[in-house]
Amino acid sequence: MSEPQDIPSAGPRLLGPADVRSLAAALDVRPTKKRGQNFVIDANTVRRIVRAAGVGEDDVVLEVGPGLGSLTLGLLGAVRRVVAVEVDPVLAAALPGTVAEYAPGHADRFEVVEADALRVTSVPGPPPTALVANLPYNVAVPVLLHLMALLPSLRHGLVMVQSEVADRLAAPPGSRTYGVPSVKAAWFADVRRAGAVGRNVFWPAPSVDSGLVAWEHRDPPTTAVTREQVFAVVDAAFAQRRKTLRATLRGLAGSAEAAEAALAFAGVDPRTRGEQLDVAQFAAVAEGLAQLRAGTGPAGAPGGEDRS
Repeated sequence: MSEPQDIPSAGPRLLGPADVRSLAAALDVRPTKKRGQNFVIDANTVRRIVRAAGVGEDDVVLEVGPGLGSLTLGLLGAVRRVVAVEVDPVLAAALPGTVAEYAPGHADRFEVVEADALRVTSVPGPPPTALVANLPYNVAVPVLLHLMALLPSLRHGLVMVQSEVADRLAAPPGSRTYGVPSVKAAWFADVRRAGAVGRNVFWPAPSVDSGLVAWEHRDPPTTAVTREQVFAVVDAAFAQRRKTLRATLRGLAGSAEAAEAALAFAGVDPRTRGEQLDVAQFAAVAEGLAQLRAGTGPAGAPGGEDRS
């Protein structure tokens, strides 16, 4: 069987510590904490990330925060196309040249977009199928959620984030780290921890540990309300983590009694706390609140019917 023609056989040369520092010096780039810039300098870590991401020759990969191109080069050797979103204009301008030098046979499969990933509204070229990125740690969760919502073509991915954030994203209901990121990520995908990454593979070395988070797309819960309505309930439920849902949802519902009625609609004990609900239960609570507002709400509220 002949080798697939869409992936060049000569793989890219990956960046090592000397390459990263040389590129940075040539561009007069000094990594900034403001933009969460910690460049990967270990080629084995890049290979590990690409392998753990499970991407293949049919994937169109979206990368966020490519920096000097360490992960970009690793991805180009494994997938059909890489689109990288980079907010730093100096780094964005330099990336095509780096790809041309280190992966000349793959340069036509790469495109860079100079933009803030939180503000992008579209991605050029074929719809991306995977998100693989060393996300800037200060905006990792909002970037991940924004792209999952924006690009339904994304089917799977792997991101490197701060270790504590990785724990929160992958946490199941009832665990100590379960919270807003856990529930919102679960709306889009099945999420799991995929390993830890040491500090010495970065330049400069970060002051926190890093973790890998893998995810597979899944359909959101079946519900009559919008994602925004469900997420409003999630935000309210965790705003005062120690309080019961009857108390935390009072402001959103208009009263503690209305909150209790909406919870009854969802089959949730009003004494329950937010960390005990999964994403489908949050959607059911949002439906109860929506019915209350429409005047056709559950028993115990104006216009409600008895669901017992």
